[in-house]
Amino acid sequence: MRRLRACLGAAAAVTLAAAGTTALVASNASGATSALGNRWYAAAPYLMPLDNDPPDPAAIMDATGLKAFQLAFVLAPNGGGCSPTWGGTAPVSSDTAVQSVINTIRAKGGDVSVSIGGYGGTKLGQACADAASTAAAYQQVITKYGLHAIDFDLEEPEYENTAAIKNEIGAAKILQQNNPGLYVSVTTAGTADGTGWFGKQMLLEAKSQGFTPNNFSIMPFDGGFNGATSQTSALTNFNTILQSTFGWDQATAYAHEGFSGMNGRSDTGENFTQADFQTVLDYATSHNMDRFTFWSLNRDRQCTPVDNGGRTSGTCSSVAQNSWDFAKYSVRFAGVTPPTGTPTPTPTPTPTPTSCKAAWSGSAVYTAGNEVSYNKHNWKAKWWTQNETPGASEWGPWQDEGAC
Repeated sequence: MRRLRACLGAAAAVTLAAAGTTALVASNASGATSALGNRWYAAAPYLMPLDNDPPDPAAIMDATGLKAFQLAFVLAPNGGGCSPTWGGTAPVSSDTAVQSVINTIRAKGGDVSVSIGGYGGTKLGQACADAASTAAAYQQVITKYGLHAIDFDLEEPEYENTAAIKNEIGAAKILQQNNPGLYVSVTTAGTADGTGWFGKQMLLEAKSQGFTPNNFSIMPFDGGFNGATSQTSALTNFNTILQSTFGWDQATAYAHEGFSGMNGRSDTGENFTQADFQTVLDYATSHNMDRFTFWSLNRDRQCTPVDNGGRTSGTCSSVAQNSWDFAKYSVRFAGVTPPTGTPTPTPTPTPTPTSCKAAWSGSAVYTAGNEVSYNKHNWKAKWWTQNETPGASEWGPWQDEGAC
């Protein structure tokens, strides 16, 4: 699974206009507006505003020059139904916490996109009856937050469900038609060949419905990747898939292609460093790709210790870095130069251990909010789970609450 200096204004506008972006205006609750170009929405890194120790977006904006954030994730309610929630638990209709984050970002001249789906949980495309009702649920999110950008993160297990993907793609097309100028990205799994069988089926569904988003982005990680060279190779292969699927030439395919990386250590133990991000950024810009983003800003800070015991974390990168190093690559993709200077690394402090909850049991059934201890950490269930080991995957049902 997403910062700026107030003085960016005019210089950024000139740079973005030169890049051919389309200005959009987003209004916050107080009526203030901030104009962003599509290039910023294409560069927005993912941010979980309610989980994984959310960082202060205003501090990131000040430190890096970043203006856009990809907020994650909107899902169907854990208890069932066709209405949007944050993470399956917090209804969008009554939300104030995420709205406050958005207001903070917009007050500093930035804006947000919202990502729906992600890995795990129940997606609205699965829960809603058809494309129209799925679109109506997402329209509530667009209207609530005054959005001008949205991301369809279509991956396991949803993208293995033909009916669900038909609903999601159909909903995306309806939203695109009903919200002129809406920036729409579609993100899916990456493989060495570009994307796998389910990703290709999703592209064919889009073709059959006559739907073309701003970009189709792949996530070239968690699939046996080894640094930037393997990622750029996957992007080249994905470009060929886009050409053959939609009948585009190479340049048109690149103009509708995006990269969504994972900074630092991935779920499967791959490591992507700042140098890897620079290589992929150079590839993306030289090929005029439409999107460059990463998962996530919650992880864009150094762990303590640096290797975090060999465990992938949702709150730090597990590689040596200064805070917000990876966000600066998104800033550069948007056409802006980040602030200069080399700050002192600011590792995430080790939390003060607390008492351990009851030990996790593989045979027990847990529901959202239940707490357990495992491997000297406390964990909280995000949704119903049984026999899924805490910490086995960042995308899994358990949220790490720190050492105990």
